[in-house]
Amino acid sequence: MKTLDTLDDAVAAAAFRRLVRHLRHRTDAENIDLMGLAGFCRNCLGEWIAEASEGTPDEMDWSDARDLIYGMPYKAWKAQHATEATPEQLARMKESLTKNEAALDEALDESFPASDPPSMTEPGR
Repeated sequence: MKTLDTLDDAVAAAAFRRLVRHLRHRTDAENIDLMGLAGFCRNCLGEWIAEASEGTPDEMDWSDARDLIYGMPYKAWKAQHATEATPEQLARMKESLTKNEAALDEALDESFPASDPPSMTEPGR
């Protein structure tokens, strides 16, 4: 049986691109709900791309990587598709993020951490 680490990079890249295209299509799946259910969102994917690209010829900063995930500037996507988070959504997100901390961080490679995206933890970002 193949393991995640032995999965062909081209196969993994194709699956990742399909995931990103799916998220671009499903603008009704808001980041706050993704965070509440799965502990990651579009912003996390942008953060992970930026971290994975560090030191490579294709290095990207977080803002550019995030725009790549959205397929447009983040501010434009947010203005078109995002709604104000409810207290219930925020509570679910907070509860979900606690599951990301110790156990998940230990399970993931350091270059691909499960962390709170700055957009969720730093107001106005």
